[in-house]
Amino acid sequence: MQPEQLLDCAGRRRSPATLASFHQGHSPRKKGLRYPPNPPTVEEIIAVMRAAGEDPDGIRLRGLIVVLWRAGLRISEALALSETDLDAARGAILVRQGKGGKRREVGMDRWAWDQLQPWLALRPTLSVGALFCILRGPTSGRRCAPAGIRAQLRRTAERAGVRRRFAPHQLRHAHAVEMSREGVPLVVIQRQLGHADLGITSAYLRGIDNTEIIHAVHERPAPMIPATTGLSHAA
Repeated sequence: MQPEQLLDCAGRRRSPATLASFHQGHSPRKKGLRYPPNPPTVEEIIAVMRAAGEDPDGIRLRGLIVVLWRAGLRISEALALSETDLDAARGAILVRQGKGGKRREVGMDRWAWDQLQPWLALRPTLSVGALFCILRGPTSGRRCAPAGIRAQLRRTAERAGVRRRFAPHQLRHAHAVEMSREGVPLVVIQRQLGHADLGITSAYLRGIDNTEIIHAVHERPAPMIPATTGLSHAA
């Protein structure tokens, strides 16, 4: 068995928390914890994008939000992208490392490509590597860690005044719900999300989109009162 590496790639001593032995015998803090689907509204997503700021970290976060929201990617899929996986002329994104190692191509709308452009203009000035890369330090150019992105999203949402959990998968939920409400065929949504079969997509949408139920019940007529109610009986 190989001894654990005590120094990082820059020659600095690693934190004990980064070593595998540090976690041995302990279950993950969130093991078994599941959050109910709760997609943010368009207004909330735009508020978070505005709160991200204009520095490189904020521009990168806005670009990542756009890809998660308007292309419906999983966070692992988005962070695995490289610059060559984008085809703006066709409006396509190539997902090389989907769930289960499956490869697929997805679409993204013109508005989203416009919002992604500031990051695409900044990215060539940084080290070669992942599309959404670490910006500085000895690991610059490498892909960002999902945990760091989740923390940045949470802080930015708090700054924007969004009073709900704001996580990468919530943006994927928002994408699916919006596509369904726009009348996009279920089979197209299935292929966009990378689900193995149509049943998964159908169950996925049933769990997060109650629009039809709410609308049907909300539009019910007022209770009908019989014409004879309140009339006294003849003696």
